[in-house]
Amino acid sequence: LGVSAATEVSFSFDVGNGPVEIIVRSPNQLNDDQWHRVNAERNVKQASLQVDQLPLEVRKAPTEGHTRLELYSQLYVGAAGGQRGFLGCIRSLRMNGVTLDLEDRAKVTLGVKPGCSGHCTSYGMYCANGGKCVEKYNGYSCDCSKTAYDGPFCIKDVGAFFEEGMWLRYNFHSPGTSMKDLVSRTLLSSTDPETTVTDLNLNKEELSFSFSTTKSPCVLLYISSYTQDFMAVLVKPSGNLQIRYSLGGTKEPYNIDVDHRNMANGQPHTVNITRNERDIVLQLDHYPPTSYSLPTASDIQFNSPKALFLGKVIEIGKIDQDIYKYNTPGFTGCLSRVQFNQIAPLKAALRPTNASSHVHIQGELVESNCGASPLTIPPMSAATDPWHLDSASADFPYNGQAIGDGVNRNSAIIGGVIAVVIFTILCTLVFLIRYMFRHKGTYHTNEAKGAESAESADAAIMNNDPNFTETIDESKKEWLI
Repeated sequence: LGVSAATEVSFSFDVGNGPVEIIVRSPNQLNDDQWHRVNAERNVKQASLQVDQLPLEVRKAPTEGHTRLELYSQLYVGAAGGQRGFLGCIRSLRMNGVTLDLEDRAKVTLGVKPGCSGHCTSYGMYCANGGKCVEKYNGYSCDCSKTAYDGPFCIKDVGAFFEEGMWLRYNFHSPGTSMKDLVSRTLLSSTDPETTVTDLNLNKEELSFSFSTTKSPCVLLYISSYTQDFMAVLVKPSGNLQIRYSLGGTKEPYNIDVDHRNMANGQPHTVNITRNERDIVLQLDHYPPTSYSLPTASDIQFNSPKALFLGKVIEIGKIDQDIYKYNTPGFTGCLSRVQFNQIAPLKAALRPTNASSHVHIQGELVESNCGASPLTIPPMSAATDPWHLDSASADFPYNGQAIGDGVNRNSAIIGGVIAVVIFTILCTLVFLIRYMFRHKGTYHTNEAKGAESAESADAAIMNNDPNFTETIDESKKEWLI
């Protein structure tokens, strides 16, 4: 009895008439980290196998032949000797009405642990950004297929640089699929991963991405539909962000304007938008989320989403006038980690995934992470920011008052000691410099000419300066008054 494939459970035996195998095939994968119940039975008349609530598979025993199953070896659970073993959890094992104590045997068996924790229980937290932990034989891995990230732990941003006039379109339906087929497929199989987002009426959406640009206005993202419904994220001529919803029921679209920040400053910014029927939550960068509500007259269903556009809107039919105006010349900058519900259009364009056939690109898409590093330090609120002059309770760090607490007093003492040490070092350097120049400097003399042949220093001066004689004569004169 074992799992022969991701969707198959097999029950095989041989009572002397040759090997017999019964296989139950599940429409869904069985390695989904969920509990599954298996019931296998063999008697003299037939053998049967059932998995969960799937139909029972039965194989009748031959009319003539052996019926007795004679077993002489030990019971192996999880693996036979030397084979690649089962990775996962097994519980409530019963044979012929007897419950086997697997937990007690797991305590003394190498490679088996009681409690069924697994690697994902201990290390699954390292699969970030919605990545799913998958158990492996010697560890675990992170499945990033449902995220807009990449890498071993789903933390690598997948982004691209958009030149002016370039655009990307992601079709929610498969190429060549008509609207009629799309409707029937959606109604029949809403669990199909390719049609999950193409439900005829979306009551909620989750949109997140990061961008950086220095040019405005532009269209960052636009989601069209087979009806007049649409959703758009724009950068207005002023550089402010605008989110626009048009779900029907109102004459004008519902706009959310973020006028307190210039988003076209060349810095990376993150945008997270969540709508659940009438309630909308918007979060920019690391600022607190802001809640909005659609008008009471507005519809709450996004009908028949058709395509998602990045950088520019190239859509057949009538589009909003402001979007048409902001559509020229197009977005220039970086877009990163774009995700709409379970769709990651940039990742589908830059990585070979199952959804790559849904992408159409105009221009050259260059992979880049230039829009993937938003501010990581949360902004200080105005109430606690000492340099925010508009705050009524804001005080400057020093307003002439004495330092009150012990931490500031200790800081002042340490600062004073450091200042004294620096002053002492500077004085020592000045003294050393003066001393060196005093003993090692050069000096000049104004020695009179002819000093070598003179009998004395006075004679040398007299020989060199003829006026010196007159000076002596004048000094010898006496005056009587």
